[in-house]
Formats: sequence, structure tokens, C-alpha cells
Amino acid sequence: MQSATVLGSTHATIKHESLVGCRMVILQPMKIDETPDGPPLIAIDPLGSRRGDRVMISSDGSYAREVTNHDKTPARWTVVGLID
Repeated sequence: MQSATVLGSTHATIKHESLVGCRMVILQPMKIDETPDGPPLIAIDPLGSRRGDRVMISSDGSYAREVTNHDKTPARWTVVGLID
């Protein structure tokens, strides 16, 4: 798991069938000292985070499969928690 900041949301007109109906957000992964940790990435967001929110993200494929309810989803990153 890693912390990240939500930069905004995104959508696609054509996407994998497992992602239909899923909210996707653009995130900036952060290091412990709150500096960026690599480039921004896209994650599934079942929690409804907003721009500027700090979140916890996971690259656990089994959780992405659970959230999308699809065994062959191409999703890698998923928002798993909101940081207060």
C-alpha cells in the first residue's frame, strides 16, 4: 500500500468490460516526506474520493478483481482508503 493525492477523475469512452461503471481517478503517489513518488497513475475508486484528497492505494490484483467483479480485469491500482 502507498499514500497518494487525488489529482482529478477521468473517464474513457471505450474501456475493458470490467471497468464499465467504475469510477477512475488520476493519482500522484507520494513518499513519506510528501514528495512525488514517480509519475501519476490511474486507479479504480470505489470510495468516491475528490480532488486534493489523500488516499491509500494498493496494487493488489485480487482486490481489483473483487471491486470490478471480474476475473480478468486489467486494473492494477485501487483506492482502498481515505486518509484524514
